Amino acid sequence: MDMLSGDRIAAANLTDWRKLAQGLHARYLVDDFAAGARFVVAVGEAGDALDHHPRVSLGRGCVDLKLVSDDAIYRDNEGTEHVVEWVTQQDLDLARQITEIAADHTLVADAASVSEIELGLDTTRSATIAPVWAALLTGSPESQGRGSPSDEIRDATGRVPNLWFGDADEHDAPRQRFHVEVYLAPEALGERIAAALAAGGTIVDDSGVPGLTVIADQDGNRGVVCVDVSAASQA
Repeated sequence: MDMLSGDRIAAANLTDWRKLAQGLHARYLVDDFAAGARFVVAVGEAGDALDHHPRVSLGRGCVDLKLVSDDAIYRDNEGTEHVVEWVTQQDLDLARQITEIAADHTLVADAASVSEIELGLDTTRSATIAPVWAALLTGSPESQGRGSPSDEIRDATGRVPNLWFGDADEHDAPRQRFHVEVYLAPEALGERIAAALAAGGTIVDDSGVPGLTVIADQDGNRGVVCVDVSAASQA
């Protein structure tokens, strides 16, 4: 099934869901664990009917869900097809059903609070170092390039954040290579950046706003706040 572009996702107007990194994310508030468990059971039954299921985390006062297809088709500029992890039509279909299930359970979505963390490592030789990180992070060589046409490290169980490799120039002087990427819902962007600045952080690069904002701490360590503006609903 083809991967969906941001505008296709935005056109679906999934009010409870936000596109972060590769997938769709939602958080529903629950009164207690039992209420969350009942909701998860109902979501599981809907997933069984479609033979597609979300990743679910049941915590204190909330249920977090992520929808992503591990067999999405991406076509590069040469027309070569790659199997990747990305949002497809089946994710939109199940997201709509889950929204209806949540309404039946009188649950409220807290879309602004969803987030996703990924790691970035700048390097000139990702193919050389990726096997080391695949072993360290997941213990499996199959996690290298899993769901991606690149050397990116992705754990099939979702236990650890994805690690992707950015291009870097050769250099002698020490500088930061690792950074954290924080994916947020569009409506959470301003408040999150304001909180980081109030805590002593500084904006290093805002040329990519609202999609990308680079924040540095007092020691100069950088993190990137990310918003997928292409998939944001215009409603």
